Amino acid sequence: MQHRIVVLGAGYTGAIAAGRLARRLHRADVTITLVNAEPDFVERVRLHQLAVGQELKARPFAEMFAGTGVALKLARVTAVDVDRKTVALTTAAGQEQLAYDTLVHALGSGPQDGGVAGVAEHAYEVAGRPGALRLRERLAALGAGGRVVVVGGGLTGLEAVTEIAEARPDLAVALAVRGTLGDWLSAKGRTHLRKVLDGLGVAVHEQAAVTAVAAEGVTTADGRALPAEVTVWTTGFAADPIAGATALELTGQGRIVVDATMRSVSHPDVYAVGDAAQALGPEGRPLRMSCASGVPMAWQAADAIAARLAGVKVPRVPIRYFNQCVSLGRRDGLIQFVTADDRAVDRALTGRSAARYKELVCKGAAWGVANPTMGLPTRRRRVRQPEGAGRPQVAAAA
Repeated sequence: MQHRIVVLGAGYTGAIAAGRLARRLHRADVTITLVNAEPDFVERVRLHQLAVGQELKARPFAEMFAGTGVALKLARVTAVDVDRKTVALTTAAGQEQLAYDTLVHALGSGPQDGGVAGVAEHAYEVAGRPGALRLRERLAALGAGGRVVVVGGGLTGLEAVTEIAEARPDLAVALAVRGTLGDWLSAKGRTHLRKVLDGLGVAVHEQAAVTAVAAEGVTTADGRALPAEVTVWTTGFAADPIAGATALELTGQGRIVVDATMRSVSHPDVYAVGDAAQALGPEGRPLRMSCASGVPMAWQAADAIAARLAGVKVPRVPIRYFNQCVSLGRRDGLIQFVTADDRAVDRALTGRSAARYKELVCKGAAWGVANPTMGLPTRRRRVRQPEGAGRPQVAAAA
């Protein structure tokens, strides 16, 4: 009987993991099912562009995975039973159960409100395509002189605020950050960031921890009122809640705890990649939620699953960082070079060269998803059949 591999979620990590598994394993030995709610790949790193009215290239999964052996199942995951090894789905035809032998959890993350009052009712987000499209519609309806405040000074907030300010110079755009603008960047990075924001006319409010969001704007911890017709919330991400209702060992933030091969520390037939998982990188620090973490996590998980099924040595490749890439509108950018454990160094690339660099990174990530089986050896491993068993099993941890 074939070993059933189910991959939940077809973002960067899930799609890459599924394609890499298809390239690593013999089709006669496994079935690979990729479950996703939407038929097209979403370039999450470009959702701020979608929000301001730019059109993104359609990337249908049916075309991406044609001829690879990966079966796409359009469905929404409603529950996972890690003891019975089943996944509950909602499809166009109704409710369904999908059984697995090995599960790859790649459901990602969504916006995090941080418990701040009014975020759910009044704020907009760019963590997913529905949220970006909702913001797009609201911005399009906002007339000249309309006020927008972006809350959050991380990578998502910086990309969102600069994209909005560049696309809509007729708006009054502001950025509220909890600490100091770009306080994690090098001196060169901070100087360039402030120069770009000043040039775009963005009003920066520092030491402005937002404590409430209302229809007319936001309030900060020190009592400041920042008026806005549109509030964009970008203060962080929360892991998809599906794992929280399982017996999987989780962190306090609801992320699945995994080992160096992305295998669940509590359930060896479950792997987790991307924002849904917490893995440790250099110096024992948790990998941050990002495409830069998720893609190598997907490679590691796929290679570990294939090796264990084949009964060969499991490869382990340390995951490290090289840079943080920030688009600052369509014509400017910032590439902050970092240590292996993600701390800024003095080197940074800025301006148009950085914008081109970031564009190449985005295109490369999308190409990796659209060509999931390219660049790997054509020889596929056979799954080891355990003695006396009808179904292939994953070998013991190596």
